[in-house]
Amino acid sequence: MPQRIQRKRTKDWRMPEGTIYVGRPSQWGNPINLSDVAAQYPSVDELGIAYMVVRDFEVLARRGQLHLPNWWFLGGERGPVTWFYPSIDLIRAELAGHDLACWCPLDQPCHADVLLELANGGADR
Repeated sequence: MPQRIQRKRTKDWRMPEGTIYVGRPSQWGNPINLSDVAAQYPSVDELGIAYMVVRDFEVLARRGQLHLPNWWFLGGERGPVTWFYPSIDLIRAELAGHDLACWCPLDQPCHADVLLELANGGADR
């Protein structure tokens, strides 16, 4: 079963062959910013924010679009935001059977876990 790989900057570390990088700025990166979500919920701890980001990313990945009409940006302004994401068919076509690499620690929530599930036959929309 494909798995998530934590990308590293340590000397001599190489991404395993066949692994696909899914972090920013790749087309598979999560456009939902942790800092912006933390601005919505200042009393929630970092781990809670990470879970919220992954939950919102799952909605985005399953729908292909997520629109929030009153988003609060880290800079303090509010306004609408719409994110778009590749279709589940494209996720499956390009990511199925591959390990996926991101910077997130392996013991924390990550959008790559959602992509692994969707790419490898996880529940449809």
